[in-house]
Amino acid sequence: MSNFMETIKAKAKADLKTIVLAEGEEQRTIDAAAQVLKEGYAKLILLGDPEVIKSKAANVDISGAEIIDPAASELAPELANGLYELRKHKGMTPEQASEIIKDVLYFGCMLVKTGRADGMVAGAVHATADVMRSSLQTIKTAPGTKVVSAFFLMLVPDCEYGNNGTFVFSDCGLNEYPDSEKLAEIALSSAKSYKALVGDEPRVAMLSYSTYGSAKSEQVDLVRNAADIAKKQAPDVKLDGELQLDAALVPSVAALKAPESTVAGKANVLIFPNLDAGNIGYKLVQRLAKAEAYGPMTQGMARPVNDLSRGCSAEDIAGVVAITCVQAQNM
Repeated sequence: MSNFMETIKAKAKADLKTIVLAEGEEQRTIDAAAQVLKEGYAKLILLGDPEVIKSKAANVDISGAEIIDPAASELAPELANGLYELRKHKGMTPEQASEIIKDVLYFGCMLVKTGRADGMVAGAVHATADVMRSSLQTIKTAPGTKVVSAFFLMLVPDCEYGNNGTFVFSDCGLNEYPDSEKLAEIALSSAKSYKALVGDEPRVAMLSYSTYGSAKSEQVDLVRNAADIAKKQAPDVKLDGELQLDAALVPSVAALKAPESTVAGKANVLIFPNLDAGNIGYKLVQRLAKAEAYGPMTQGMARPVNDLSRGCSAEDIAGVVAITCVQAQNM
């Protein structure tokens, strides 16, 4: 476990939050719950059939967690009514809400929406689309936010770049081909996420295959325009683009390609121009540089709901729980 994650867990311990693990019957989730409870950095609610969960937890201790079965919970009628009120304008009936609330994702989101929990983690066995649909229909976006995006917290060992190898990569999970305005919002949300989790000043690079007009195309213009929009919206944030990756990270290259930039050669927040680039980029760094990759973490939600990779380990889940706690503290 990296020193950084130990720092995140220490922050979580300082102000305990309650996190819903929606996939409570899943073995990795149960093992992660035992780890979180043992280390004491979150209160947990596991959703699912109590008998199934307890049988799978025979060799670990999850006695500190609250276990709720959405299909049998006395909270179900109240949460179903709340869901109906949120979705009746879309044609949902009370009967439909009563059925939908039995779904662990919707039940978990409504626990967060009603303040019974501070955040939710899911995605070990559910698709990203399902996790995001349930959260956007219930918890919704934060005030003043139009775009929900996904970032990865990347911890690269033996790395001289960024903040000793600590980066935020975005968007790596949700927005396929954002336009300039969306890309600008993704960049500013990512800067806030970096500051909240790492504590260091974000230095945001808007990535492209071009640096300062070295290439001409509509895609280059899109990234440059996004940088201009973000600078106007948040002039105090250190942000620059368009920048090639080497210009963003390597001081000697930055000195040649963008000598006057306050970001080039020092970037710790990397904004990719589209989902293809972001997803490929984080997986390259994860696999070839043996980086720890925590995410996809969501940003822009009114309360934190984080989606897991379906290939995640129990340790990955436990790490995302810690990050979700710190996100909740900052809300």
